[in-house]
Amino acid sequence: MNIKEAKDAVKKAVKIYLEHDANGEYRVPVVRQRPLFLVGAPGLGKTAIMEQVASELDIALVSYSMTHHTRQSAIGLPYLKEVKYDGKTYTKSEYTMSEIIASVYDTIQKSGKKEGILFLDEINCVSETLAPAMLQFLQYKRFGNQNVPEGWVVVTAGNPPQFNKSVKEFDVATMDRLKMVQIDPSFTVWKEYARTAGVHPAILAFLELNEKYFYSIRTTVHGKEYITARGWEDLSVEIQAYERNGFPVTQELISEYITDMDCVRKFAVYYDLFKKYRVDYAVTDILAGKNMTEAAAKASAAKYDERLSIISMLMEVIGQDAKSVVSEYHALQGVVKMLRRMKKNTEKSVYEQLVDQIAAIHEEMEKAKAANALSSEKKQLYLREIALLDSYRAVAEPASEKDQFKLVKAAYSKDVAKLDKMQKKEETSMTSAFGFVESSWGNDQEMTLFVTELTLNRYVAEYISTYSNEAYYQHNAGLLVYDEKAKLDREVEQLAEMMDI
Repeated sequence: MNIKEAKDAVKKAVKIYLEHDANGEYRVPVVRQRPLFLVGAPGLGKTAIMEQVASELDIALVSYSMTHHTRQSAIGLPYLKEVKYDGKTYTKSEYTMSEIIASVYDTIQKSGKKEGILFLDEINCVSETLAPAMLQFLQYKRFGNQNVPEGWVVVTAGNPPQFNKSVKEFDVATMDRLKMVQIDPSFTVWKEYARTAGVHPAILAFLELNEKYFYSIRTTVHGKEYITARGWEDLSVEIQAYERNGFPVTQELISEYITDMDCVRKFAVYYDLFKKYRVDYAVTDILAGKNMTEAAAKASAAKYDERLSIISMLMEVIGQDAKSVVSEYHALQGVVKMLRRMKKNTEKSVYEQLVDQIAAIHEEMEKAKAANALSSEKKQLYLREIALLDSYRAVAEPASEKDQFKLVKAAYSKDVAKLDKMQKKEETSMTSAFGFVESSWGNDQEMTLFVTELTLNRYVAEYISTYSNEAYYQHNAGLLVYDEKAKLDREVEQLAEMMDI
């Protein structure tokens, strides 16, 4: 299965293992809760999906790489303890708590979350001395004399033997205690994630043309040459940083992340072409509806690789702006609910309530961080809500108590107006982009590709679901039926929700 399907399998297993009966007991007994074993080549995102599942299910996460553990750290250190049996005193060996189990309890204490995922990576690389204890752990979720707390699902991961010399193949007794999840690389699935994650458009366009370079690990006379999904994403971050600072992107830089030299050379050439396309096609002007005729005439004569690059450049800006609009929309939605509660509360001033609410969000964010379930998206939402509330606090502080809410409401209305301006800009960009693509290439494969890319980008899809876009529905008629009344109803309902305080 691909990484998206693997994430879904993990999510389903965690939900099932944490399901309660009418008496509050777990429906699946611990002994039948087989740990999941994710098996896949390096750099596919096995660790990343654990963070996503924990965040989405609002549970905690503790991660460990088993290659760093000895028998003592996993099971605990021995110590001597005096005990009495039949009136006689004896000295016997006891063990301190396992470092791994202790980390789970620490996380529960800090985060307040009693359910979570214990993720053990590189589990098929444990030392010989630890291997027997692992067998017991996989069946009973127990290290030494301590069990993993109830409500914690064990997920493990490892690489196949061909990718890691330290891998020891499990015997049948071990395999029969695991729920196997085999993961294979898929560019189609990764591309869906990459669009939303903001991976550099040159990388996406290059891989669209050269899918064989998405993932490859091979042995050559020069040693291992590898290309991984993680390598492409890390290279994307580096390229974007180099571009911000005006540094040249060279073959040497690319080879620090991609070691297949044939791929390095081809991508370096393509990246230089991509930079040229950025100059030739002023995307900002196109999305603003300017100089469309000249740009469309040039694009219509372009070869397919150039056309792909143009679509990637359009998607980069549209996707980033859609993310900004959607993120601001969610922040303001969260804030307006808080303001409604403040309006009804007569025990404290609005200023005092704002101070309390800011502190509460900080505390919630710290708990999520302690649970290792604070996704980047959730963190940005928390920070934006704090920033908005802090700006309202500054407005309310010097005012009298009776005027505070009125001033805060006015400040909030200005923020809603700013969001409306952002949304109208995105509406213009998307409509202009459709006009440009149609003028350049009609409704052929390029239009299909553009509509598909918009649909696959989670932020763009959410933007369209929230605000709609006439051009999108016109060109996507084969997949969706556009309902004008539903659009108007949605817009009226949204405006009422945002302004009703």
